[in-house]
Amino acid sequence: MRGRWELADKQWELIEPVLRPSRRADNRGRPWHDTRSVLNGVLWVLGTEAQWRELPEKYPPFQTCHRRFQQWVRTGKLEEALRRLARYLHERGELNLEPARLVGDKAYDSDKLDQRLAEAYDIEMIAPNRSNRSKTQDGRKLHCYRRRWKVERLFAWMHNFRRLVTRWEYHIENFLGFVHLACLQMMLTHL
Repeated sequence: MRGRWELADKQWELIEPVLRPSRRADNRGRPWHDTRSVLNGVLWVLGTEAQWRELPEKYPPFQTCHRRFQQWVRTGKLEEALRRLARYLHERGELNLEPARLVGDKAYDSDKLDQRLAEAYDIEMIAPNRSNRSKTQDGRKLHCYRRRWKVERLFAWMHNFRRLVTRWEYHIENFLGFVHLACLQMMLTHL
């Protein structure tokens, strides 16, 4: 039986090609631990906020899990796995990777930002007007503003991963790696 923070077979099949380790050309060195069990160990640390040393016995040694996690962060494998999974979900019609609008609060009410988003990304910015500005949008567009709760929901879901609630990572790259891993886990859960 798999634990709460472990991947199912179908989930593992989607990201295994990206995380598969490459062996040395001369086949020398110690054999690597199973990548799936290493990833499950890293997911356990992400979900429990425990120190690496407290990793349970059923996972590989904590040094192996931590070292492999850092390798994945440095080489961009976690971000690549996230992008690949997003493309997979986009092809199935479950995720829109090309938004037409960006919804923000009053802090995003800026003509320069509107212009920059329109020119660079062809995205319309929807934000209510600040009290000191004249109205730049008609009220019909603001009905999309009611959907801003989806972004807040994402942050609430991220709080399920206790390692992200308190930033224990000294290096920002490792914290960003945990954010990528949390987003990957959330997307895999909703397959």
